[in-house]
Formats: sequence, structure tokens, C-alpha cells
Amino acid sequence: MSLKAVFIDVGNTLLYEKPSRFEIYAERARSRGFSLDALEMRKCMLRAHHELPREIGGAYRYSDPWFGSYIERIFHDYLGLVKSDLDPVREELFAHFSDPGTFVLHEGARELLTELREYGLRIGIISNWSARLPQLLQDLGVASQVDFVLCSAIERLEKPDPLIFLKALHLAGVRADEALHVGDDWEKDMLGPRRVGIRSILVDHAREAAHTPRVDNLNELREIVARLTGHV
Repeated sequence: MSLKAVFIDVGNTLLYEKPSRFEIYAERARSRGFSLDALEMRKCMLRAHHELPREIGGAYRYSDPWFGSYIERIFHDYLGLVKSDLDPVREELFAHFSDPGTFVLHEGARELLTELREYGLRIGIISNWSARLPQLLQDLGVASQVDFVLCSAIERLEKPDPLIFLKALHLAGVRADEALHVGDDWEKDMLGPRRVGIRSILVDHAREAAHTPRVDNLNELREIVARLTGHV
């Protein structure tokens, strides 16, 4: 079946943080007197993400109130920062992740979006992200190159829930067999869309995955889409 729409993940697919989110959090900890490197902070962050529920007091994952609880779990519960010092940490981290300078588009990202548009494809962003995502894409100059953005904190749906992929199909006005989803996470970006009949490709910038089909960068993905659309 012909390709009519491409859905794209954001974090570690289209763009990345520089420095990493783990280093950003670790730097905040060090500024408060805690000696942690990015690897140690990564363990704390993954632990907190695992322990906290998807909703906290009605606040959906990656909303500001949810992140407030997440930051408290890390900095107060794990590291021992006094609660009176949590608000400045929250404000600093929220400001950091609101700054488009924190994020870098992967090589080939702009060219990919340009070519998808030239091919007449519908382009959707599907990402488990905070409500800052639409503004971030605007600040990075790519919002005008996509047709819609499905952000988990806004939709109150997150990958790999089939409903978020079904909503993408509805917005794109295509059938599942006419769409392709690309992303970096096996469960969220590969198995999730496949459960509703959408083809998927893993984008493995780190070149660590053993799964297929996969590409190592967005330029390889551009070549695949060109073949699928008959532009080679």
C-alpha cells in the first residue's frame, strides 16, 4: 500500500538534549552540594520514573505538577534536599527545559521534514513529552513543517497506548497501512504502532539496538521514505 503519512517521535529521534537531561539534573544537584555525576543521576531519575504513577493528584505524567513531584522524589526523598529549597530547583529545571538552546536537532532532521512535505505526505509528531512541546518545535523552527502534534501531557495519552496512534491516523486522514511511524524506543515506537497496523522503523542514533527494521540516522530514514514513495 502507498505511503501517505509519517509519524515521528521527538526525543532522541528528531532532537536531543545537550548536555543530556541526566547531566542537567546532576548539575542542579551539584549546585546544592550533592556530589553526583550524570550516571549516578540517571539511576535516580529512572528509579523515580519507575516508582511514580502516571497520574499524581490528577496531574498527568510530564505535566508541570507531575514533574514537581518527580523533582521532589529525586532531590528531597533520595538526596535529602530540604523541601524549602525545592521550588528554586523546580524553577531552574523548568526554565532549562523551556529554553530551545537546550535542544539540538539531529543531522538530517530539517531535510527529512522538508522532503516529507515535498512528497505530499501528512506529517505528525507523536511524543511522550511535556506541554512545552508545541512551543519548543515553534522555537526550533520546525512547527510549520508538520501538520499536527500529539503530546502526551496535553492529550493525556501516551505511547504505546493504541489510542494515541489511532488519533494520529484520524488527524492524518489515512488508514493504518498507509502510515509509517518512526522513533527510538522499541516498545513505544515499534510495538505500539504495530498493534494498530502501522508500519514502524527504529531510529537508533546510538547504534545500540539489535532490533530491525532500523536506521542509524535520519539520512538513512530519508532514503527509505524516498524508496517507499517512489522518489528514487
